[in-house]
Amino acid sequence: MINRVSGRLLATAIAVAASFAGPALAETTLRIGTVLAPTDPMGQGLEKFAAEVAEKTKGEVKVEVFHSSQLGDTTEMLDQARAGANVGTVTDVARLSEFVPSLAIMSAPFLFATYEDADTFAGSDDYLAWGDQLAEKAGLVMLASNWYQGARHALTQKPVTSPADLGGVRMRTIGAPVWIETIRAMGAEPTPMPWGEVYSALQLGTIDGAEAQPTAIKGAKLYEVIKNVTLTGHIQLVTALVVSAESWNQISPENQKIVRELAVENGRYASGLTIEMGDKALEEVKAAGVTVSEVDLAPFRAAVAPVYEKLNLTGEAAIVHKVLGK
Repeated sequence: MINRVSGRLLATAIAVAASFAGPALAETTLRIGTVLAPTDPMGQGLEKFAAEVAEKTKGEVKVEVFHSSQLGDTTEMLDQARAGANVGTVTDVARLSEFVPSLAIMSAPFLFATYEDADTFAGSDDYLAWGDQLAEKAGLVMLASNWYQGARHALTQKPVTSPADLGGVRMRTIGAPVWIETIRAMGAEPTPMPWGEVYSALQLGTIDGAEAQPTAIKGAKLYEVIKNVTLTGHIQLVTALVVSAESWNQISPENQKIVRELAVENGRYASGLTIEMGDKALEEVKAAGVTVSEVDLAPFRAAVAPVYEKLNLTGEAAIVHKVLGK
């Protein structure tokens, strides 16, 4: 507990120092944090993004990348950015639905069949309009929303073949309504907590399960503390690269255009790595002794169908289908 509190205090102190660092730093530097390891596709994509931003802007804009929760948990980083600190992060879009409810559709269950579908919608006029609202309402600028982290699967200590098997299972999930209601509809008890605490919580039995994408299971070594991975793929984790509007507005329009384009390009690069590394990661998890099982998805799809109406997302789902021509 002491270490966790100390870490959060350190993250806050870093953010506060950054927010008082003066115009010179804010004009040239964007500080991007992630809860994931440097070897994760998101981490690799951010490093490539940083190198290309420095090159294309001729050093006028620099990106500093902080891995493995060095700047705090995702929610903490978003709070820092909203407060005006020079902090950005890669976040699941559902966390941003607190400010623009329609954004929750990006994390809706069983919506996007492929990454290409999600990428197409993330570049649509409808979606980009919601992004503009985010800047107005929350002080956060969305540079790109096509950073794909993979399909989320159920991680449990006992085998799962249907939603009934998840009854009573305390499952860690992301603390946003669409995630919470999806996990609840699947039969488990949603238990939000910071990603950095999941390993120890599983190890100590504070939670009974979690849900995560293959590269994150491997990166966080969760194969050491769970016994089963059930390939539910209930949510495609499509994330956004966001930064503080206060820091963003100190960059010239010409460089803003360059940075946005590179954010989208490197989102596709990182997503390609995710897809490429996902199957390999699952094989390594299986080799570590974890049982990886396919399952009939029909009962899970039926179980989560009411989530759309419950969260008033039926209209947004219709927009997605219209954009994708489905």
